[in-house]
Amino acid sequence: MTVQVTELPSGLRVVSENRRTVETVAIGVWVDVGARFETEPQNGLTHCLEHMLFKGTKTRTARDIAFEIESVGGHMNAYTSRDNTTYYARVLKEDLPLAVGLLGDLVINSVCDTKELEREKDVILQEIGQTLDTPDDIVFDHLQGVAFKDQPIGRTILGEADNVRGFNRDGLMSFLATHYLASTVVISAVGNLDHEQLVALAAEKFEKLPTGTRSKPEVASYIGGTHLQERELEQLHLTLGWPGVSFHDDNYYAHQIYSTILGGGMSSRLFQEVRERRGLAYSVYSFSSSHAETGLFGIYAGTSPGLMADMVPVIKGEMEALVDGPTEQEFQIARAQLKAGLLMALEATTSRMEQLGRQLLLFDRVIPVQEMIDNVDGVTEQDVGTVAAEFVAVEQPSVAAVGDTKIVAKTLTI
Repeated sequence: MTVQVTELPSGLRVVSENRRTVETVAIGVWVDVGARFETEPQNGLTHCLEHMLFKGTKTRTARDIAFEIESVGGHMNAYTSRDNTTYYARVLKEDLPLAVGLLGDLVINSVCDTKELEREKDVILQEIGQTLDTPDDIVFDHLQGVAFKDQPIGRTILGEADNVRGFNRDGLMSFLATHYLASTVVISAVGNLDHEQLVALAAEKFEKLPTGTRSKPEVASYIGGTHLQERELEQLHLTLGWPGVSFHDDNYYAHQIYSTILGGGMSSRLFQEVRERRGLAYSVYSFSSSHAETGLFGIYAGTSPGLMADMVPVIKGEMEALVDGPTEQEFQIARAQLKAGLLMALEATTSRMEQLGRQLLLFDRVIPVQEMIDNVDGVTEQDVGTVAAEFVAVEQPSVAAVGDTKIVAKTLTI
């Protein structure tokens, strides 16, 4: 399995990993633009544009796109994050030219038909409504919003409904022209393929990508705050947040191990103490999310409102106990989980394709697997204790909750 990277004269980069033992290819078009690149009135536009690229091009209708990829047994989809937008497909090895051609057609030749746009805006409004109706989803948007208050990175990916209603074809096409540039795109593929063929296909099908540069997004910084949404629910959905680390931070892997020990699985401290031993929550876990220059560490718990006052001190107690460092057993379990996760992801062509595309956008290079394993092994128990101490030292974490939140304000004194 050899990774090859080629940069075309336009600035477009192509990365691939050849796997002769499989019969398929996973391919993705990674665009270095996400929700954090939007102005406030544009919030939601990147996601809307992602939808619209599937709604017809100069040479294909939306129906044509769906039928062409599925007629060969393949599938194609896309997603938008705060940092980037990804369009991807998986096909049999002989259908790679079709997949590259379809993806290139979406990105280069989209027409953003006005009638299609009006229909798709209704679809997105339904998507927003579905998210609002899902408290264990929307609570994370609330946490992101207060952690990075009044910043593009703190806004939702879907955008506000009023924004979406106001989007028009000119705005979408202008955003496409100024952000989808050859220098901002990475084509990543993993499977049974020939790299030189992939490069030739990319050069042909993405030839008309505009060149040039565009401005970088606003540098984000953690601020913190509280968002309590009172709703009549059986469960109280609570999230707590602290300043995290970026992908480039020297302590990135220490944070990952800390999060795994505290609340990363069934053997974690929070799961064992909060759920298994005391029965104070149905779901409880921690997470560490990172961006290019910042990050967010958080804890989620779904519990009955009446158990909230008992649960929070237990969470605080487990965080404080980790200041003295983890036990040897849980430290080794966490390291094993992280390394296994990295290695298992390599076996799935789609996961590996995503990893290669993301790394080129973030680091301008592909990070060798052994380097990642060495980074995990380089973390010490003392490093984990240091991370724990940093979180405990924060006087008041960010708080976002949905449900019967009166008890939250009382328990957390916010």
